[in-house]
Amino acid sequence: MTTNKGPVQRGWNFLQTPGPTNIPYRVLNAMNRPAVEFLGPDFVDFATTLLADLKALFKTEGEVVLYAANGHGAWEAALSNVLKPGDKVLIPETGRFALSWGYMAGRLGIETEVIENDWRVAIDPAQVEARLAEDGAHEIKAVLLVHTDTGTGITSDVAGVAKAIAAAGHPALLMVDTIASLLTTDYRMDEWGAAVTVGAGQKGLMLPPGLGFCAVNEKAMRVCRDNPNPRNYWDWRERVDPDEFYLAFCGTAPEHLMFGLREAIDMIREEGEDAIFARHHRLSRAVHAAVDHWAGAGALENNAVNPDERSTSVTTILVDDAYDPMDIRIACRDRFNTGLGNGMGKIIKTSFRIGHMGDLNEPMILGALGAVEAGLKVAGVPYTPGGVEAAIASLTEN
Repeated sequence: MTTNKGPVQRGWNFLQTPGPTNIPYRVLNAMNRPAVEFLGPDFVDFATTLLADLKALFKTEGEVVLYAANGHGAWEAALSNVLKPGDKVLIPETGRFALSWGYMAGRLGIETEVIENDWRVAIDPAQVEARLAEDGAHEIKAVLLVHTDTGTGITSDVAGVAKAIAAAGHPALLMVDTIASLLTTDYRMDEWGAAVTVGAGQKGLMLPPGLGFCAVNEKAMRVCRDNPNPRNYWDWRERVDPDEFYLAFCGTAPEHLMFGLREAIDMIREEGEDAIFARHHRLSRAVHAAVDHWAGAGALENNAVNPDERSTSVTTILVDDAYDPMDIRIACRDRFNTGLGNGMGKIIKTSFRIGHMGDLNEPMILGALGAVEAGLKVAGVPYTPGGVEAAIASLTEN
């Protein structure tokens, strides 16, 4: 028995949420296969190569641990391995997800201190340096930094924060969330000075939700080994034991997600990381051009004030209090078969988001922007017509 919940929609659904993102058929097809003996030599060799190739994506010589979990699971893994109840962390307020990571830390008994930010600009590394310089007793054990916060659409300076920690002469570990930035913009874990990097598969890696990652340098691994905090599933020590492959996944490996990841990494190598970053930059700037054009009527604006801080993976659009951004999202979903992201955190009722990461090209962006412009009209939100033309101009200027 089926229930008709509305008009049947044909053609492609434009999935422009900031996660999950579009999954290429190559990735879906790679997962469409029987299960295999995961302790057999073929899968062991496959997994060993896959984990080694993940290191290249994070640009690290450290260990990369893979979890059957979303990004929040990888957050908890990072926290529980290097911190214990009573430890203190410093959190630059990049947006909703920085505060959410801090909330999780608090639930684990970790003390949190937030460097406040208005969510309109990237965090200032100088503030991190100043606060750490005051911490002569080294009570702060780690800095939790979100590279690209999907709530605000802003990308912060990881290398700058690492330099700030060094300039303060402080031993705090730099722990970086790259869930929304990995494979959408450049990230260099070892070169930039991150000790722990958290990632997930459902955004730039073009996978279904369900894989989380922690990349760990030797300094963080030493802290992990000496950390008395109880943990089991998340424990890096057992998962990197070369003599206990079964423990690398704390049980049965998530085989089919790993088959999909293998195909995604192969696709990334074919295109080349520099080309991927350039594509994300080009498409994101087309979205920004459209939003800036629509903003001429006074009811909309890009949440990110500074153009060079606007992320390449998601754009957060503020809507005047007189209008409900949910009306825009509903019009786009129900009338134009386009899924957009909701607002997050303290701007949940005054914003919506356009995701533009992963398996995406110019026609897909132009189609999505056309749907948004039509959605603005249906929702009665004032806008300056011609946003799609502004995006076309951005895409064809070079």
